[in-house]
Amino acid sequence: MPRSITSIAVFCGSNFGNSDAYAEGARWLGQALAAAGITLVYGGTTKGLMGVVADALIAAGGTTHGVITEKLHQRGHTHPDLHRSEIVPTLRNRKQRMAELADAFIAMPGGIGTVEEMMEVWSMNQLSEIDKPVGLLNVAGFYQPFLAFIDHMVECKFLPPEHRHSICVDPDPAALIEQLRHFVPTSIPKWL
Repeated sequence: MPRSITSIAVFCGSNFGNSDAYAEGARWLGQALAAAGITLVYGGTTKGLMGVVADALIAAGGTTHGVITEKLHQRGHTHPDLHRSEIVPTLRNRKQRMAELADAFIAMPGGIGTVEEMMEVWSMNQLSEIDKPVGLLNVAGFYQPFLAFIDHMVECKFLPPEHRHSICVDPDPAALIEQLRHFVPTSIPKWL
């Protein structure tokens, strides 16, 4: 039975990266979320890929819910066209609120904030604090080195092999959304 997913939190770069493929992937994701009737929950800014995915979703008739920190809001980074925008005191509050609002998570290419946000919700799933699937939109193979590092964790016996596949990975946004809808968490404990 597919999961009901009405909102997805997207973690992605506040920069554009060094390839047009990243912005194109963000546009495809925004369009795919709108086509699926899924609300975009994200960091609420116009910057980088974050702005691209929001703009594409809005242009395609989708719904947005931004959660931005007070400091970023004061710097004028709040996207003016969002359907709903919340201002929270800190990054920690922002992550907590996004996790509350989302039924699932997608990480696109990005920097340390993107990876940290994705790893936190992946860990929360692993510890059964939440049951909300996590996906990587592997635009232009961006996450291949990261996935190799996860394989290294398995080889070094810090991660059970079954947990390697407790995250969905796809370069196609629509296919990734379908994977999230059909995701079944592993029942294997994290302790080896």
